[in-house]
Amino acid sequence: MSDPKIIETGDGSHTLYIPELDESYHSINGAITESKHVFIQAGLAHWYSVHKKTPHILEVGFGTGLNVLLTNIFANDLDIRIRYSSIEKFPLPSSQWQSLNYGQKLNCIEIYTAIHEAQWNAEYRIGNLNLKKIEEDYLTTELSGEYDIIYYDAFAPSKQPEMWSYEILEKCVTALNPGGVFVTYSAIGHLKRDLKKLGLEVETIPGPPGKFHMTRATRVIYS
Repeated sequence: MSDPKIIETGDGSHTLYIPELDESYHSINGAITESKHVFIQAGLAHWYSVHKKTPHILEVGFGTGLNVLLTNIFANDLDIRIRYSSIEKFPLPSSQWQSLNYGQKLNCIEIYTAIHEAQWNAEYRIGNLNLKKIEEDYLTTELSGEYDIIYYDAFAPSKQPEMWSYEILEKCVTALNPGGVFVTYSAIGHLKRDLKKLGLEVETIPGPPGKFHMTRATRVIYS
């Protein structure tokens, strides 16, 4: 497979495009805009507004590191510390992530560089995050069951269907703490049906520019 190509998205931020899959890492309508909308606003900010405490986040798909960077900015703005674990099977080489403009766009070049230069499978304090990048295949990874928020950022179901199976979603649900939130850009029907079967309260909410809907699901707290 050839190297991904850098393309400029609708908000001026970059994403990576994989010709063989006809798939990009982020929305072509705006990479930063999409990540803020889906993962920060609908996920992290929503959870924090309810619980008012420090979360432990699991990200499925580290990718370009954009979600990590935006989460650090959120934590810095509120002066809180966040635990963040991110799983990625195929980390980007430095030649690719160094060419992306997220650090410049968000005025966080040093933090973005530190996020990528942190060694895999070790925990580091970077900015307002306690970050652990995990270089493993999510399909075979065993999760600890201690997460408050899951950013589910795998490639689209049409491109990577194995990542959207009932069994893999069950792994996510089992890993969520009571009151925990699963959030993703996809709103495909079988995803929402499977999350409901797994006991989550599922919401179809407005998506980012270029996408009508996205999915947020919450693990119910039973008294």
